[in-house]
Amino acid sequence: MRLKVQVQTFLNQNPGLFDVYYDRVKPKTEPVRFLRVTDRLQNFLEEEKRIFKENENFIVSKLCKLLMMSKDKVVSADKLLHVKREFGFPNDFLVDIVPRYPQYFRLTGFPGEGKSFLELVSWEPEFAKSVIEQRADEESKSTGIRVRPGFNVKLPPGFVLKKEMREWVRDWMDLDYISPYEDVSHLDQASREMEKRSVGVFHELLSLSLYKRVPVPILGKFCDEYRFSNAFSSVFTRHSGIFYMSLKGGIETAVLREAYRGDKLIDLDPLLEIKDKFNDLLEEGWQQRKEQLRLNQEKIKKDMKVLALKVSE
Repeated sequence: MRLKVQVQTFLNQNPGLFDVYYDRVKPKTEPVRFLRVTDRLQNFLEEEKRIFKENENFIVSKLCKLLMMSKDKVVSADKLLHVKREFGFPNDFLVDIVPRYPQYFRLTGFPGEGKSFLELVSWEPEFAKSVIEQRADEESKSTGIRVRPGFNVKLPPGFVLKKEMREWVRDWMDLDYISPYEDVSHLDQASREMEKRSVGVFHELLSLSLYKRVPVPILGKFCDEYRFSNAFSSVFTRHSGIFYMSLKGGIETAVLREAYRGDKLIDLDPLLEIKDKFNDLLEEGWQQRKEQLRLNQEKIKKDMKVLALKVSE
């Protein structure tokens, strides 16, 4: 089961997910403990399936975008499995969704063995537009004036740039935006243009993630696929008006600054509905467990009082 704790500890930490019951493996043998999902968990799984189905086109577009940004339009399937929670992919997306879209995907090898890859079969122009480009198009339509694609830069409160840094940021911002879906094989890896493209890729990756944030070690697994340098994490501090680095939980996490107002996520990914429903399920189980512990304590106190009275008699 690949649990990091004992089964009983897991059950205690997650009440309301499983029922424990006793049954015989064979006739005439002693009953042993079995687990089965609770009705509440079964209802959640059905609801999860519905939400994934309703958002399947969205999931397919996310997956295509991840491949379309990559250097060779191919990404390790095992790496994609590793980031499924960050991007909201179903657990079985490689064996369920991918085979049903042969016009987009080709899976080679066997996931889990370290030598499987997901390839892009055909380029979809509809998906080859970044969040920044979409935003510029929408502003152009609403204002009637052509808006140049660019990053939203918002420095943290109290943060003041030195003069030379302000000039560097201004010059860098004046460079043309380079789409993360554009072929950049002709660019020098150390050029300012390549850095601008890298910032665009990070911006798009974080925009595609559920919470608009991804742990830096996870992003580091994709250095080869997305042409990240070994010192790629310095991008998040160099461009602190676009990103910020969170150290919550002792893990360096790159966060898209524009996606948050304070600590609140502004635009919610539709797949977050699954997370919310699962959290509600856990909360319901914890409250039920808390109430059961309270009742048990009251019963113990009552029994102790009865025993004390008997002893005194």
